[in-house]
Amino acid sequence: MHSTIMGTQEEGNVHHIPIVPLGDRALLVDWGGSIARHTHEKIRTFCVKLERAAISGIIELIPSYTTVTIVYDPMELRDSATGERCYRYDGQLTDSPFELLKGIIEGMLCSMEVVMESSSADCVNSNISTSATNARNATNAATIVDIPVCYGGAFGPDLLEVAEHTGLSPQEVIALHCGQSYLVYMVGFAPGFPYLGGMDERIAVPRRSSPRTAITPGSVGIGGSQTGIYPLATPGGWQLIGRTPRQLFRPHHVDPSLLKMGDIVRFYPIEPEQFAEWKEDEQ
Repeated sequence: MHSTIMGTQEEGNVHHIPIVPLGDRALLVDWGGSIARHTHEKIRTFCVKLERAAISGIIELIPSYTTVTIVYDPMELRDSATGERCYRYDGQLTDSPFELLKGIIEGMLCSMEVVMESSSADCVNSNISTSATNARNATNAATIVDIPVCYGGAFGPDLLEVAEHTGLSPQEVIALHCGQSYLVYMVGFAPGFPYLGGMDERIAVPRRSSPRTAITPGSVGIGGSQTGIYPLATPGGWQLIGRTPRQLFRPHHVDPSLLKMGDIVRFYPIEPEQFAEWKEDEQ
């Protein structure tokens, strides 16, 4: 069983966002399509809205490029009107906890579509910023995080290989890598690992044919048309071009992950001496 509502997946003249159960304790909201910034903005707005709603029974939100997985405790889901644990929503009996939560999510998604459509129409018809537009912009305000990177040598053992593959000099690879502002589409694979969009295609390279069994934390890599930072000593097959002294995963912090979905990352080069100083300050 699954449900669709107005959204982004086109079928004829109707747009749909499927909501599909994943077992008895999770569901998937799927915007579909490919990696795109406008899809990311919708997913981020939805996650913020759902977190602010503080719905009893929701345990975790897991956003990706085009989907959000919602993990929940079926015994803790409550009717939004009465606050009681039951399988009733808006006075109607539903089939399961999935149906109850699905109804809540459908209402949120529909309200999001109305706000986005009215905001767009208002902006087209007048150059005046509406309250709905301001609210959406406030929700999607990005945090800019500057990441220092020591490129090449022992810090970036694959930099020369990347330069050779792209036909660029190592200095040109570094300049292109530092010349972009990167959107954090999601955090995954390992705690604190950011999937960054916006890399210059001129430095895109294939992953290594033989992955490393352990990568030094802080290593900055390129895999295909993406770049990312390894927060922990994990296996990995991306081409390593540098390393940052900043800790991306701090298990004892209130926010363990330095980067969050929606942040903007900017890289800048540093020398080995500066790397050592940064490392001392991070301790």
